[in-house]
Parts: sequence; structure tokens; C-alpha cells
Amino acid sequence: MAAAEGRTVLVAGASGLVGREILQGLLADNSVVAVHSVGRRELPLTHAKLTQHRVDFLKALPALPRASEAFIALGTTIKVAGSEAAFRAVDHDAVVAVAQAARAAGATRLGVVSAMGADKHSRIFYNRVKGETEEALSAMGFATLVIARPSFLAGDREALGQPLRGGEKLAMRLSRILAPLIPDNYKSIAAADVAHALLTHVPRDTGKQVLLSGSMRA
Repeated sequence: MAAAEGRTVLVAGASGLVGREILQGLLADNSVVAVHSVGRRELPLTHAKLTQHRVDFLKALPALPRASEAFIALGTTIKVAGSEAAFRAVDHDAVVAVAQAARAAGATRLGVVSAMGADKHSRIFYNRVKGETEEALSAMGFATLVIARPSFLAGDREALGQPLRGGEKLAMRLSRILAPLIPDNYKSIAAADVAHALLTHVPRDTGKQVLLSGSMRA
């Protein structure tokens, strides 16, 4: 089902690899009339459609502006966060809080960046948190829920002031060397491809969709 014109959209995590691409895509989309970016710091960007809202994701969120859909690209690593509890506060608690606030603001469509291997029953803490987050989002009653589960993300983290992730660098290097032998869902994927997939599916699809890297790669 196609989305109506005059879309007002919420975006959380627009300072990250995928979030930045989502934001740029929305601002360039003529069917979008307003974009509300929710983040911890102000982006170095101005646009006629864009309104920025600074929030503390670790505290109660304020009421968000009315919107028809939302995109959430929040995420960190245990190393960057400093502990498992701090990681969960971002990748579960903050994501769920933004989704709840977006739902209260009228959003019926949600696109979210999760991770390959997300599974609430996993013995791996990272994957288990991602799976528990997906389960919480699935219970919120969105008419459309599109979950992207990318493998290792390729993008310029340095340009965003983000720390380089050694594991991702190694995985992408091996992915290039062993590309013919690696299944599509496990190859590294450009952040722009993940954003494009969400921007395509969220306004169009109904129900719950899970997108793996193989289906998102351009």
C-alpha cells in the first residue's frame, strides 16, 4: 500500500552511518514535507524541512511532534558504551523509548536498524539484546514494522567522528578477499544500501518485514 503524500517523519540516530543516509534520503524526497530529527546533539545541517530536537535518550523523552512514520538508527557497541548495562540502555531502552514516543505521536510505520543474528534466545549478549528489542517493537502495534538486519556496515565512521571498529575493518577486508565464497547475507554492506532499503519498504509495505543484507544490497 503506497503512503500518502505530505509525509511527516521522525528520525532518531541521524548522526550515525545509516541514520545520516536515511535523513538525506528523506530530505530529498518530495513526498516528505517535514522531518524531525531526534538526537543527543545538534547536527551541522540546516534544511527547510528539518527540525532538530535535542534529547537525552537515557531520560524520559518529551512528547514528539505528530508524525506518520519513524526511523530509528540508534546503536553502539559494548566497547564504546563501556559495559553491557550501558550498551543495553542504548540499543534496547532508548530504541524502545523512541518507538513508544513515535507511536504516541501518531506514527503507524516504523523502520529500525537491528543487526544480523538478532535473537532473544541467543547466548550472545549483543544478539540477545537486539532480539529482545525487536520483540518489544513488534508488540507496539505498528501497522508497518520494517527491521533491517545488516551484516558488517561499510561507511566512513571517521567523517562522523565515530571510533573505528577493528572487528568491522577486519570483516570487510576478509569480505572483499573472500567475496565469492561468502553468502550474500554475511558480506559487508554499505550503510547507504541499508538506508535505501528502509526508505523503500517503510512507506510501501504493511505488516512486519525483516530485511537481511542479501536483499538490501544494491
